[in-house]
Amino acid sequence: MESALTARDRVGVQDFVLLENFTSEAAFIENLRKRFKENLIYTYIGSVLVSVNPYKDLEIYTKNHMERYRGVNFYEVSPHIYAVADNSYRSMRTERKDQCILISGESGAGKTEASKKILQYYAFTCPASEQVQTIKDRLLQSNPVLEAFGNAKTLRNDNSSRFGKYMDIQFDFKGAPVGGHIINYLLEKSRVVHQNHGERNFHIFYQLIEGGEEDLLRALGLERNPQQYQYLVKGNCPKVSSINDRSDWKMVRKALTVIGFNEDEVEELLNIIASVLHLGNVQYGGEEGNVCITSDTQIKYLARLLGVNGAVLTEALTHKKIIAKGEELMSPLNLEQASSARDALSKAVYGRTFTWLVNKINASLTYTDDSHKNYSVIGLLDIYGFEVFQHNSFEQFCINYCNEKLQQLFIELTLKSEQEEYEAEGITWEPEKFKGIISILDEECLRPGDASDLTFLEKLEDTVGGHAHFVTHKLADAKTRKVMGRDEFRLLHYAGEVNYNVNGFLDKNNDLLFRNLKEVMCMSENKILNQCFDREELSDKKRPETAATQFKASLAKLMEILMSKEPSYIRCIKPNDSKQAGRFDEVLIRHQVKYLGLMENLRVRRAGFAYRRRYEVFLQRYKSLCPDTWPNWQGKLADGVATLVKHLGYKPEEYKLGRSKIFIRFPKTLFATEEALETRKHSLATKLQAGWRGYSQMYLFVIMYITYLAAIAIQAWWRGILARRRAQRRRQAADTIRRFIKGFIYRHRERCPENEYFLDYVRYSFLMKLHRNLPKNVLDKSWPTPPAALAEASEHLRKLCMQNMVWSYCKKISPEWKHQMEQKMIASELFKDKKDNYPQSVPKLFVSTRLSTTFFLLQQMSCETCTVPVTKYDRKGYKARPRQLLLTANSAVIIEETKLKQRIDYGALKGISVSSLSDGLFVLHVSSDDNKQKGDVVLQSDHVIETLTKIAICSDKINSININQGSITFTVGQGKEGIIDFTPGSELLVAKAKNGHLSVVSLLNLPHSQSDGFSKLKAEM
Repeated sequence: MESALTARDRVGVQDFVLLENFTSEAAFIENLRKRFKENLIYTYIGSVLVSVNPYKDLEIYTKNHMERYRGVNFYEVSPHIYAVADNSYRSMRTERKDQCILISGESGAGKTEASKKILQYYAFTCPASEQVQTIKDRLLQSNPVLEAFGNAKTLRNDNSSRFGKYMDIQFDFKGAPVGGHIINYLLEKSRVVHQNHGERNFHIFYQLIEGGEEDLLRALGLERNPQQYQYLVKGNCPKVSSINDRSDWKMVRKALTVIGFNEDEVEELLNIIASVLHLGNVQYGGEEGNVCITSDTQIKYLARLLGVNGAVLTEALTHKKIIAKGEELMSPLNLEQASSARDALSKAVYGRTFTWLVNKINASLTYTDDSHKNYSVIGLLDIYGFEVFQHNSFEQFCINYCNEKLQQLFIELTLKSEQEEYEAEGITWEPEKFKGIISILDEECLRPGDASDLTFLEKLEDTVGGHAHFVTHKLADAKTRKVMGRDEFRLLHYAGEVNYNVNGFLDKNNDLLFRNLKEVMCMSENKILNQCFDREELSDKKRPETAATQFKASLAKLMEILMSKEPSYIRCIKPNDSKQAGRFDEVLIRHQVKYLGLMENLRVRRAGFAYRRRYEVFLQRYKSLCPDTWPNWQGKLADGVATLVKHLGYKPEEYKLGRSKIFIRFPKTLFATEEALETRKHSLATKLQAGWRGYSQMYLFVIMYITYLAAIAIQAWWRGILARRRAQRRRQAADTIRRFIKGFIYRHRERCPENEYFLDYVRYSFLMKLHRNLPKNVLDKSWPTPPAALAEASEHLRKLCMQNMVWSYCKKISPEWKHQMEQKMIASELFKDKKDNYPQSVPKLFVSTRLSTTFFLLQQMSCETCTVPVTKYDRKGYKARPRQLLLTANSAVIIEETKLKQRIDYGALKGISVSSLSDGLFVLHVSSDDNKQKGDVVLQSDHVIETLTKIAICSDKINSININQGSITFTVGQGKEGIIDFTPGSELLVAKAKNGHLSVVSLLNLPHSQSDGFSKLKAEM
């Protein structure tokens, strides 16, 4: 901190205690303004941190900043919220005393963000294990959940906390966060049913409508339009530019999972939230004294979501149960009473659900390790700030009462800590006389009879009317009456005067819910509501405590908690009402400085001494200003400080020496010392530079000389190693060459020591060559020539290699391919080098049918093994007729479309004749003994090789196929014979010749590579 004292003209002082004119409010605000303009939002008042909301993101909350403040003395670094957090943490660890951090300020000053930063700091810097990490995550994730259900947009703040929160963070003996506990105070339940213009209801309603999935909204009976719900339209502000309800919804759902909510609990919780919106849409009608509900749809939704009987709920919303002389009577409500009952139920359901939610979070944060029951605590108080609106009601009264108690506590603890420090150091100090301002709040009007807000005001006038801090229209002077209503009273708080309107005080304080409405909620099947509405309430005859009494009691417990801990303070200031970055509203800030009591706090701090430091810190910083203490003081620290201040010329009234600290009364004394230090730094820097340069040059020379000697030694050593390695390699090479030559000379002898190296090398070389040049497939017949000694082994290896390739190849062949190859092999045996068009058939696959789609039905109905279209030539006139040839297991059948023309049993088939040319004609020779046959059959096929191969296979007539050259003789019938003449030509022609023969002109055979055909066939497969 001291390092920034010389920059005070530009950025002001980092601690207001060092202000020379500490009594001037203008000087105080000017120091704030200087620092705010430089984005220095944090300033100390002693140990109190003053924070100004910048309304923009500053790069001062990174992990590097957290590390910078981790474990560092409070005043060694610039003011920061991390310094306060770390100081409380180290005090808890070292002193084993519970701590608390009190964050205060008005709405929009940044209290919620400050508490988040503290939690993030502890989550990052504290030691962690798997269990501890879970607690850290739950502590951090509790914030978005509580903000969703307890925060809302107000005129002053888009994310205003509408409840008070005190969180205990529990640490084990290692300093790791192992648990936590949250206490909530005075949720603003009235916001559920009413919002001022420009304000919104609690965030969770808008997050659910905007971010909820379509199926979820459908199940809850909700529409994605907040304008459809009466509880969300009164503020006329459904959208806020600074809030993204959709992304916040995702964050809340994730946080609920991290905290430990199961799916059933989330579903029931959302049912309650949706039911509040449906309650707001319940409409009343009917005559006065006979009110009825006109919106049956809402009742159906409410009955399902709340798990209650719809008829019972309807009656409870329109009637009031009265118990008179032990009898229960149902009294109908008028329109105003029914609307109030509906709103009261909405507030009760939401308020109690919020309390259940806090308890659920506490259960997930509970420290369960029984082995270490003793733990330390750091409390974090984030509570609503002092509120002054144009119209102030019961909520502002309670909030400001809370702030009065906290301000009183702050003054008492600050004064107490000052006195304790002076007494511990043995410093005589005269306490400053100051006045603590405490407002008095009388109990609510609980008398029987017709009590109203105005009778309550009259009772206040009678009871506390003589108090100097209380005034009403009736008690005020003429000037004050002009600005006060007849239904208002004014309290003088520590922060200023506030007018409160008494309308609604009694109803809000009583916070009553009709008995029959409680009974309905107690019967709910919703497990959360069952826990929120206890059946014991129905049997308890005692009147419940009022809201103010409950709040006062809980506030008293909070004061006890805070008094039992060592406090740290963060005072948050809002720089302007428009939430603009860089704008500094001096009037608004002066008002906050006043009601936060910052000037009073500064005055208390400066009543004694402005500056205090431990001896070792003061001596370490300023010892260069005195020859006797520079460069090091060898004696006692107190004597060293006394010698130093005597040399600096301090007057006795300017300082006091305690047991371990020096206390300086006036800031100007410290500033003069700082200026002397700045002057001294220049001469010290020159001497240090000269000494360092001489030392560094000498050091470099020594290093260079040592390096030179080391380099020579290393070079000599390395040269020796290289020479020995070269000599060894030469000896090994000479031995190898010698053995190789000797082995070559004795290579034809039996294995002996002289040739074993050479023979092993020859074997190795052959095996490596073989490894690199093994055949790639079964058709590859190459094989390296072996040396004479390995001829037999080489032949064994070749056979094994071939067997392995054949086995591998056969293993990969599918049954379909095997059948195809078998047919191709038979075709090769029959026609290779015998028929001209055989090479063209090799690359074409044999298929089970060659019929077109026209004959698909015929193919499906038959049980043939092969079908192929053919052309049949009549025995008389050789007229060509299209037919289909079906090969079955027993016979060959010739069909014209679906009509059977001829069946040839394989037993009657004597042989098959075909020419050696490239035509597709063939003759089926049929036995003349078969009376059913009329003679041989002359057929032509475009796939003659495939057709004949399959006929040969099916009929087992492989050896009965005759390949003729020139002509084929066949039997026409009745002992007559016909002749087919074959001649080569330029085009295919089949016709009857003049000599009566059938003349066939075949195409000339074109050169074709058979191996190419096989390769194409394999590719098609």
